[in-house]
Amino acid sequence: MTAGLNALPATEIAAGVRSGAFSAEAVADACLERIEIREGIVGAWEYLDADLARNQACAVDRAGGKGALAGVPVGVKDIIDTCDMPTGMGSPIYAGNRPQADASCVARLRAAGAVVLGKTVTCEFAGLTPGRTANPHDPAHTPGGSSSGSAAAVADHMVPVALGTQTGGSVVRPSSYCGVTGYKPSFGTFSLAGVFPAAESLDTLGLHARNVDDIALLSSVLAGRPFDSVCEPAPVVGLCRTWWWSEAQSETRDAVESAAGRLAAAGFAVRDLTLPDEFRRLCELRGVINARERAMAMADAWERGRELISPRLQNTIREGLALPYGDYVDALRLMDACRMRIDDVFAGCDAILTPAVDGEAPRGLGDTGSPRFQSLWTMLRTPAITLPAHAGPCGLPVGIQLVARWGCDDLLFGICRRVTEVLS
Repeated sequence: MTAGLNALPATEIAAGVRSGAFSAEAVADACLERIEIREGIVGAWEYLDADLARNQACAVDRAGGKGALAGVPVGVKDIIDTCDMPTGMGSPIYAGNRPQADASCVARLRAAGAVVLGKTVTCEFAGLTPGRTANPHDPAHTPGGSSSGSAAAVADHMVPVALGTQTGGSVVRPSSYCGVTGYKPSFGTFSLAGVFPAAESLDTLGLHARNVDDIALLSSVLAGRPFDSVCEPAPVVGLCRTWWWSEAQSETRDAVESAAGRLAAAGFAVRDLTLPDEFRRLCELRGVINARERAMAMADAWERGRELISPRLQNTIREGLALPYGDYVDALRLMDACRMRIDDVFAGCDAILTPAVDGEAPRGLGDTGSPRFQSLWTMLRTPAITLPAHAGPCGLPVGIQLVARWGCDDLLFGICRRVTEVLS
């Protein structure tokens, strides 16, 4: 009986497979059945081999010892290498590309018993040019990007968890638009070996799931250490509206203000927090860093097949190639200077509550939405989690974003668990 297994969280799947309550093969079948029904609408998958997925699941069932992720199906963003599936980067340049080895993150998940169900759609080279994925709540709206397929697959119960990456806002934004939990860890927490680089000063491997416990489970496997839930009895949360507050849609303002009020009523200490003026330039300068580092990372594709690169990405690469090196260095220096001030910014706060997105997912599939509410924290290299919290005028999800100091991911997990209890 496979009905409903696809909707279980990863923690329950792993526990059920280890106990013998159901098989890894049954879980894989349930996910594949869901995909068969919904993929024509959502378009979350770039590559899927049902027989390969079932073979992996059967191998888990035959194994004597069951790992921490026994039988958990995982979606893998199609810029992350897999030895038994193509990795296409969302570009015709890499059509049929077959890596010789798994990326470090994929290898760690497999070693823990996970089943790599398939490769999820990515925007071209994890940039701005979208693939075919639609928002599972309303296919007339974008799922966000660039980890569009990963977020949509998790939201539509095709898979309980999926890997994404964030260079600007590519985990947090699609997670918010699709109504799932998205986690961008502290910069450097997870290995990027085998992940195609976008901008190496900013790139971060991230996770999409339907709850914080699943995020913690996968994080423990990927980082090789337990992710403990740490939380003060009365957490102090800084409410940071940022400079773009008045430009955000009403649903975003309502989501953040409502969450702040409910947290205060539940015993959280909520105080207003204002960022230093120089932080405002970070989002502008992210474009400088991104253009320079993308141009360097894509040298081969640029020389071999630039005519196959979208006009939007071509413009970014040309901008990066023409950029004075001093401007790039100045951008890095400001980023580092702002990061050095982060402890002062938190000023006794355990976490920051801030908008995740401008509003609900925009209509149409040609634009993946604005990264400004996410890219600020990417530049600061802090951990960030978006939680489903609200709905917009079209009934689409709108998340809130919680941020902690660099390296305080365990504290952020604990606070997010408490926040989820309050808001649910």
